[in-house]
Amino acid sequence: MQYIINPPTRIDATITLPASKSISNRALIIGALAGGGPTPDNLSDCDDTEVMARALRDLPEVIDIKAAGTAMRFMTAYLAVTPGTHTITGTERMLHRPIGVLADALRYLGAEIEYAGEEGYPPLRITGRQLDGGPLVMAGDVSSQYISALLMVAPVLRGGLELRLTGEIISRPYIDLTLWLMNAFGAEAEWNDIDTITVKPKPYTARPWLVENDWSSASYWYEIMALSQGHDDRLALEGLADGSMQGDSSARYIFSLLGVKTTFDSTEQGQPTTVRLKHTPHRLPRLEYDFVNSPDMAQTFVACCAAMGITFRFTGLQTLKIKETDRIEAMKTEMRKLGYVLRDVDGRELLWTGERCPADPDAAIDTYNDHRMAMAFAPLALRHPGLRINAPEVVSKSYPHFWDDLRRAGFTIEEARLQA
Repeated sequence: MQYIINPPTRIDATITLPASKSISNRALIIGALAGGGPTPDNLSDCDDTEVMARALRDLPEVIDIKAAGTAMRFMTAYLAVTPGTHTITGTERMLHRPIGVLADALRYLGAEIEYAGEEGYPPLRITGRQLDGGPLVMAGDVSSQYISALLMVAPVLRGGLELRLTGEIISRPYIDLTLWLMNAFGAEAEWNDIDTITVKPKPYTARPWLVENDWSSASYWYEIMALSQGHDDRLALEGLADGSMQGDSSARYIFSLLGVKTTFDSTEQGQPTTVRLKHTPHRLPRLEYDFVNSPDMAQTFVACCAAMGITFRFTGLQTLKIKETDRIEAMKTEMRKLGYVLRDVDGRELLWTGERCPADPDAAIDTYNDHRMAMAFAPLALRHPGLRINAPEVVSKSYPHFWDDLRRAGFTIEEARLQA
């Protein structure tokens, strides 16, 4: 399937964002480790959360988490401390996404994990049992999901966990989000040094939980407002909180540099409310930013800045190569179709100096089975009317009603069949 997207003449819409996938998935694992309890309210309805909820509910002998990287990491740790033997697998892309760092760490703590295929990659055969825990040293520049997976199971280890992270620590806000949720469910987990987290062997307590809506999804609406050229355009985004623990809440600050102003209907700390976006006349001519703490927004800002004619240098992108696709190469390839020549440095940086090339008038953006490719490019229809996007259904991974919301905001979306 292919979508052809055309922009509205004016934007004035109220959008109810999806629930946070990051919070939903953590709350599900912690709730299961607490022995059950009420299902979190406002749980995400995206593919990644549904596959994890189903796996935790049914615990079949073979667990297929499809393309859900978060589920692969979190369920690996969960199964290692849960009685029974299970094999966890996924899509072909998932079988090429590394898991060795997490598996090695769990094995060091006494877990029984075997590779059912290639060493260091899924599928995994896991026989769960109680682990001793104790001190563990791990590189800090790996996926924060490995770290969060270990932390969430730490309260049920006999000796808890003392986790020391070496080198650069990336995506720290996601680690802090995990610790915040753990403590909310009764754990005792905290940073006791700049590089060390201590988790005491204190079990979780089941409790109700309301999941906040998703700041990562909000970033695409910020992109739309930045690209919109109507200065009376308005967007209202429902269900976000001022002072959110979500790392991608930094979108409000970064987009202020691109001329988007954020106001909250209520500024009560941590309470979901309505966020209102509008234009300001101020924007930077060039943007340099380190995305080490918010890598999932990198595609959004790459697409947005280039389309606005804002040159950029973005660093801290080293984890993008092991996401749903190699996002660095994917962005270089797809932006070139629209006439923008990006350069990368050592797979850690992306930059645009303003260099252009002839755009392909018949181009269609490939999405690489990556939800964020589709959503980062869709707003570019504001500057490239008639934008074509292949396999648009990939948004179901995190934002199933994204296209319906675009239509609600006035975008015209025509469905076309891909040529054989």
